[in-house]
This record gives sequence, C-alpha cells and structure tokens, in this order.
Amino acid sequence: MAVLGVDGVRGGWVGARLEGRTVELLALADAAAVLAVPDVAAVGVDMPIGLPDDGPRACDAAARRRLGRAGSSVFPAPLRAVLGARDHTEACRVSRAASGKALSVQAWHLVPAIRSLDDALGDPPAGSVVEVHPELAFRALDERVRDRKATARGLAQRVRALVPVMDVLDALAAAPAGVPTVDALDACAAAWSARRVADGTAECVGDGATDARGRPMRIAW
Repeated sequence: MAVLGVDGVRGGWVGARLEGRTVELLALADAAAVLAVPDVAAVGVDMPIGLPDDGPRACDAAARRRLGRAGSSVFPAPLRAVLGARDHTEACRVSRAASGKALSVQAWHLVPAIRSLDDALGDPPAGSVVEVHPELAFRALDERVRDRKATARGLAQRVRALVPVMDVLDALAAAPAGVPTVDALDACAAAWSARRVADGTAECVGDGATDARGRPMRIAW
C-alpha cells in the first residue's frame, strides 16, 4: 500500500510517495498534480484544509500546546473569507472584520496554496486527503527532535527520526534537482502520517468541527 505526503514550497509542492520502506520524492506543480498522483491510499498535506469563519481553530491551539516551544511552527489558519482577498491589506481588513485580528504576513503567503488546495479538493472533499503537521510526526517518531529544522542539529535529528521507518537517505540522494532538504524531510514526515491514517492508527487534534464546505478542522499524525 502506497501513501503520499506533501509539503508546500515556493511555486509548487514536494511530494513523498511511501510504499513499505521505499520513499520517492516528487516535484509537483500544483494541488491538482498532488491529487493526481496515482495509486495512493491516503494523502497527508502540510497545509490547512478546514478553514474557520470567525476565529481560531481548536486544532491549531492544541497542536501548539502539544509541541511546546516548537509550537510557533503552527501558523493560525486563515479565515475562509480571506481566500478571496486580492492582497495582504484586504486580507487583514476581512480578517479583522470577522475575528478582530489581522492576518500575519506568513499566513498570507500560504493563501495561494491553500486556495489551490481548496479548489482542487472539490465538494465533498475526499476523505483520504488529510491535514497533517510534520513537527507532530517528528515528535511522535522521536522525542529527541527538538532543534529548528534549518540548523545542522535539527536536520540530523529529523533524518535520524525517519531512518527507522523509511529509506530516507536513498530518497534524498535521488531527489529532483532543486528540492529543498527541509521540505523533503517534511514531506516524508507527512507520508508517515498518511500511512498511519491509511492504517487506522493515526492520532489527531481538533474538536470535531467542520468548516463551511464540510472540511474537518483537524490535524493528524
């Protein structure tokens, strides 16, 4: 049984197709290409799927609490209305009107990818496509993953966490040209989470709420 994990990068997505211990890294142009990868039982996406109308998601708050100091890696999901904004200024205005809070620049940079994914998922969304967060997966794989992923220590900790469950070094050695290492590792962690979803062994955070399009507001690993 194969599964797919994906992480957004500038101008596209990095995919990790995992079957047994074998993992293949893919450069994918857009969300439609992500969902078109054939013969996968589940897809783990490191991107918000269920979007709130008027406030923060319970799953984001729970993920931050679970990660402690690393909780800053969990950006608050933008409101669904923000997907229609033309620029950051309009997005902040829309967000303030609905929730009383502006949208961070970091979250605004994610909006094009979130919009693309939201459009590609359609109605109703496929239940096999789930929102994941790599740091939750890494922490579950190995409690020693503590340093930032952009550092040498953090990079080594993440590779060490993945080695027992997949042939990650072979995948990195054969990665498409230009794929960033940290995003490739995040995609691999997302693939591990997707396999747990397919196996029925995944954990998740969230309060059971769904958004206006019926997408669950939860994060699995």
